[in-house]
Amino acid sequence: MKKVTMYTLSTCPWCRKTKKYFTDRGIAYEFIDYDLADDATQERIVKEMDSYCASGFPFVKIGEYVVEGYRPDRYAELLEP
Repeated sequence: MKKVTMYTLSTCPWCRKTKKYFTDRGIAYEFIDYDLADDATQERIVKEMDSYCASGFPFVKIGEYVVEGYRPDRYAELLEP
């Protein structure tokens, strides 16, 4: 299984839907709520997102690929073996 990590906002409905998508399918993931993180973590997240020219949440990494926003079809495609 590919590693799934995401940066989200605690108040974002699309971020909650993204977490639910992975949870409902039993897919393990790690996440950090950007708005609840400390300054150093926020700075690291901004740098990483900038490196992918991403500016929105949720920011989801599946293996080596990045998906910006709630895109369940793309998640499913990237999770295929």
